[in-house]
Amino acid sequence: MGNEKKHGLVSAIIMGLGGAIGFEIFVLLNYAYFNLSGPSVISALFFCGIINITTMLSYSELSAAIPKVGGEYTYTKVAFGGIISFMAGSLRWLASVFGGALAAVVFVEQLGTLFSILLPSIQDLILANAALLIVGIMVILMVLSIRGVEEASTLIVAAFLAIFIIFLAVSITYTLTPQNIVPEASAGSIAGFFATTAYIFPMFVGMRALVAGAPQIKNPGKNVPRALLVSTVLLTVIYFAVAYVAVGVVDPLEVDAGPLLNVAAERIMGTIGGILFALAGIIASVSSMGTAMTVQSSLLGGMSRDGYLPKVLQKVHKRFGTRYIAIIASSLCVIFFGSSGAVVFLGYAASFGSLLVFALVNLSLIKLRRKMPRLDRPFKSPLYPLTPVVGIVMSVLLLIFPLILRDVNAESAIISSLGLVAIVLVTYYLRMVMREIDFNRLRVAVGGISFGSGVTLIVLAPTIASSSLFVIMVLVGVVSIIAGILNILASARKTIS
Repeated sequence: MGNEKKHGLVSAIIMGLGGAIGFEIFVLLNYAYFNLSGPSVISALFFCGIINITTMLSYSELSAAIPKVGGEYTYTKVAFGGIISFMAGSLRWLASVFGGALAAVVFVEQLGTLFSILLPSIQDLILANAALLIVGIMVILMVLSIRGVEEASTLIVAAFLAIFIIFLAVSITYTLTPQNIVPEASAGSIAGFFATTAYIFPMFVGMRALVAGAPQIKNPGKNVPRALLVSTVLLTVIYFAVAYVAVGVVDPLEVDAGPLLNVAAERIMGTIGGILFALAGIIASVSSMGTAMTVQSSLLGGMSRDGYLPKVLQKVHKRFGTRYIAIIASSLCVIFFGSSGAVVFLGYAASFGSLLVFALVNLSLIKLRRKMPRLDRPFKSPLYPLTPVVGIVMSVLLLIFPLILRDVNAESAIISSLGLVAIVLVTYYLRMVMREIDFNRLRVAVGGISFGSGVTLIVLAPTIASSSLFVIMVLVGVVSIIAGILNILASARKTIS
């Protein structure tokens, strides 16, 4: 057992890049560039890198002091315990579900892009059967995950880096259109810049996969922080350079031209470039879906082990040794959201979940500094408490600015996320009620169910209901929300008295 920690610094850096470089760059840049901020998406990427570093410093300290499997869930459990850790684990799971669903949508989009080059007559057929293709690929990946098939992450990272380097090298011979990448000094432009930052933020959060792998890294107290910082810097430089070239090739008014990177690659590198980037997008999407299922089953299994979720989620396959019930449950959720095809909604939803988790991680660092001052900390976040406070403030601001911009997709995503958070709270309290009969908690649980159901009805009404049914669904939703709030307030008054 003494040989478990076998990864050195270089392997750790590859692990960080492998977690972060994925399908997101093929899809999130599109809406951010064409609909939100134009060329200033490039400076938003740089800003994302800075924000990511502040929180990665907190991750570095926590992972070095608590080098255990579980990541955010473990840190918040040690710092706060109870409902906060359950909330962090649930939000991390939800963000992974939304991310996996977005990857499934991108898989179909990139497959369609590939056939638009190779066999244009089939492209419409692929896009018309997107939901069926998502179900098919998810079932295949679910079976592979249950069987315990592992990814070749090192090869994938090497391939992506090679593709991006070739793309950048060839672009030297291409005349790029000069762009003003700095947002204008106006309220609308600044709000759009922050909304863009919030939307593209998932392009960076995959780096926390390195934290989850801390127990398998040699000398994690030194190597994990170094790998996180080096990976963040490298990732920011790569994203910045690739986006700069793409923006210099594709005009922001060409909304219907196709995915930004794919169009740029085809114009710079010809047909080979278009095919290469479409294949890269497909591989990245499939890889991300597989990783998402692994993360989701691990989180569900951990929360089940601690008594927060049903024990059945811990059930291990007799032959393959994987948590197959948890994998199946997570896969069904990914299929449900992925089949909607709502790219922008899923992008914001994944971002909001990750930002809330980042805020909780920074709070955990502050809490543990006070709660356990003598804890062995091989690495300490510099400029404490400035860095975790900045991480918390920026997470909250990035949650707010898309709403200030009144982005409909952002509003739907955050309302849905709040509804799901309400359901998470209900789940927690119901588990507590099962352990100990407490009618006050039961009232809170019922109130939470009413509130979550009401929010869900209102969010879903515009997309699934006719004009007459829409009014009924909204009215029922409003009544459910009011009933939920009244139940929770009544419970709170009783607790205070």
